[in-house]
Amino acid sequence: MQLKIFVGTVTSTASYVAQEIKMECADLVSSIEVRLMDDLDISVFAPAEARDALYIICTSTYGMGDVPDNAFAFYESLDLQPRFLGHVRYGVIALGDNSSHSKTFCFGGKKFDARLQDLGAHRMGEICYLDAGNEALPEMRAAQWCREWLSDTLRTISVQALHGE
Repeated sequence: MQLKIFVGTVTSTASYVAQEIKMECADLVSSIEVRLMDDLDISVFAPAEARDALYIICTSTYGMGDVPDNAFAFYESLDLQPRFLGHVRYGVIALGDNSSHSKTFCFGGKKFDARLQDLGAHRMGEICYLDAGNEALPEMRAAQWCREWLSDTLRTISVQALHGE
């Protein structure tokens, strides 16, 4: 199983989170690919690609609850080129600053999650919310969350495969 982490970021914190996950969770999957969202669109979820893959949307929140500039075209492609994504299994790591933006805290990740679910994708587990404004090392907590998330998700997939789901 491959893990593909798509990163939306303004200040690089989400990139640091993704790199920490790549280092700390490499023993759980066959490979981990980290990609900035800059040139991505909905085609990255092609059925042939998704068959042996898990995805993590790792994104900060920009301004008043928007996705970061480097993630905007990718997010918009989910609306402009909609297709059924029932073959996609994903998780979300949402970063925000709760002290400065409590009303729009982690909305970048929440927006991706809502749109992916609208298209039929399956979120595995709960969203990891990181308060990048108050946490000293959000990447450490994200790596811990990802280890648990990957273990639980891989176990769920194995059980589903045994039952022919």
